[in-house]
Amino acid sequence: MKNLLLCGASASILSLAISLPACSRGDEEWGTRTQALIGDSLPGITADDFQTARDAFNTVEEIEDGLGPIFNEQGCGNCHTQGAQGGAGVQIERRFGKFIDGRFSDMDEFGGSLRQLFTVGRFIAFDGHRCNVPLEVEPPQADVNNVGRLTTPLFGLGLVDAMPDSFFDGIAAGQPADTRGVANRVPILLPNVDDTAQHVGTTRVGRFGWKGGIPTLSQFAADAYVNEMGITTQHCIDGNSVLTFAIESAPNGSPVPAGCDDLAPPLDLEGIPAFTDEAVGPCTTGQRELQEDVSEFFAFMTFLAPPDRLPLSPAAAAGQPLFTSTGCADCHTATTFVTPAAPPTRVPGNFAFQPFSDFLVHDMGALGDQIGNDGDSLAVTRRMRTAPLWGIHFRTKLLHDGRTGDIGTAILAHDGQGLKARNAFANLAPTDQQNLIEFVRTL
Repeated sequence: MKNLLLCGASASILSLAISLPACSRGDEEWGTRTQALIGDSLPGITADDFQTARDAFNTVEEIEDGLGPIFNEQGCGNCHTQGAQGGAGVQIERRFGKFIDGRFSDMDEFGGSLRQLFTVGRFIAFDGHRCNVPLEVEPPQADVNNVGRLTTPLFGLGLVDAMPDSFFDGIAAGQPADTRGVANRVPILLPNVDDTAQHVGTTRVGRFGWKGGIPTLSQFAADAYVNEMGITTQHCIDGNSVLTFAIESAPNGSPVPAGCDDLAPPLDLEGIPAFTDEAVGPCTTGQRELQEDVSEFFAFMTFLAPPDRLPLSPAAAAGQPLFTSTGCADCHTATTFVTPAAPPTRVPGNFAFQPFSDFLVHDMGALGDQIGNDGDSLAVTRRMRTAPLWGIHFRTKLLHDGRTGDIGTAILAHDGQGLKARNAFANLAPTDQQNLIEFVRTL
């Protein structure tokens, strides 16, 4: 599970009696429409319901809640802060790995490629014995070292979650051969409970995370809860108990003594491991229910509105056609997405939006981070999902490892399938370069 990544509805949130109006916004309306503040909800969910989900997202977890034994942060809201709760962050995770005979190993024997940055340290367990959880370190055997991963923004991702796989296939088919991306199909480990077409073990286009390795926002939420905070959860899907996210991370792969993972009270539920921190409980026939906290995180992300664009200055207006002519729009596509008429996640139907990403993975050459799944080739580990550019005007760190806050520097770091656009940008006159940058700043 540590190789999935990331910081991220219960029946109570997603079965709310809400009526979501059909909405459509053409491109020309972006930047001029009125929205109260960044961080608002999409139309159709009441302020109180959205606030309940937001409060859960912002909860600071403690060792008594199941935090640990190792973790990266104490709450989703602590990471996703830029612009509003749910935005990008400034925290940078760390990963490592090793190539063996040309194939990537996530070094599972050392706890997997994600190196959690914090530990619950010393505390007294329920039975009175002393616990001392060590901090994870990068193993000396790793030859892919200290790779950074920046917290991604969540604005508008409920709309992206609603898009069918065929939409992303269509984008890929329309791209030039030398920049064509891959619609990365990955297993669903935790479906959207309201989408009866989704089942555990089926596949879907991965559209979340730096590697496009996560196919649903529900999975994104549960994965973040266990990998970023160390809080384990159990869920019910199609009447079966899902324990994929109930496994604690162990520091460098060495399990801590019993009772030293955290101070969450042991569960006493039939069929649920006692070390699980939060659970739905026994699953009834056909039951599809997420654990309550994961459900609230899912609801917050699902209904979080996309960011507005800034008005075009004369310089930005001059830079807009350059964004296309240089090839930036080959991957950061200006294509208008439109949600299905009646999305199962209850986001507005027929809603038009522009994230400026194809959500495909591309071989980024030297910019690729060389982190992958066990057995991936070097070429596959260089693939990165195209980062959405909407809301970039809120961000202070860019690229997957946050190495720069400067848009021009970020463009010039592109390689692989991004090399052609990088070179086209580099060959522009300085004034044109600045105009293109000013356009990107409006997104």
